[in-house]
Amino acid sequence: MEDASQLKHWFVLRDFKKWNAKAPAYKALPQLGIRCFTPMRWTVNIRGNKRQREYLPVIQNLLFAYDSRERLDPIIAADKSLQYQYRRGGGSANPMTVSDKDMNRFIEAVSCDANPVFYTVEELTDDMLGREIIVTGGPLDGYEGTLLKMQGSKKKRLIVKIPGLMAAAVEVNPDYIQFV
Repeated sequence: MEDASQLKHWFVLRDFKKWNAKAPAYKALPQLGIRCFTPMRWTVNIRGNKRQREYLPVIQNLLFAYDSRERLDPIIAADKSLQYQYRRGGGSANPMTVSDKDMNRFIEAVSCDANPVFYTVEELTDDMLGREIIVTGGPLDGYEGTLLKMQGSKKKRLIVKIPGLMAAAVEVNPDYIQFV
């Protein structure tokens, strides 16, 4: 029987390095063989007198790592700027995790859209939510969820969530939308 510390999970981590650090955790952990995901977006920043397009994390200190506690604990202990995220009131013995199903669904959905729009749980309000749909075709075939209300836009965006943490709105071809 496997020890719980040896089971792999998607752990929610915080990396408190400066925004311009040479080796943020989302770059360093994969070099150690740990699968990571960090929601990213293109931004334009001014460096000196030049405008530069950069691919940066949506939430500066948030990342997800897929591995076991046994493997992650020594890495986190050695890096004082990296730590597990805990739920309020959940105690320090149980770091926050995301189910494999939810995380893989989220990663797949945002990977299908060149420009996903990310939201924190607090930003996504009820008045932004549209009709319930099922996607029937294309790269998001079989996805169920809610459309994002977009005034005057021909684009349709499906909201995909990591429960309790964040959401992304990804573009869906209107031909593939079936209303529930």
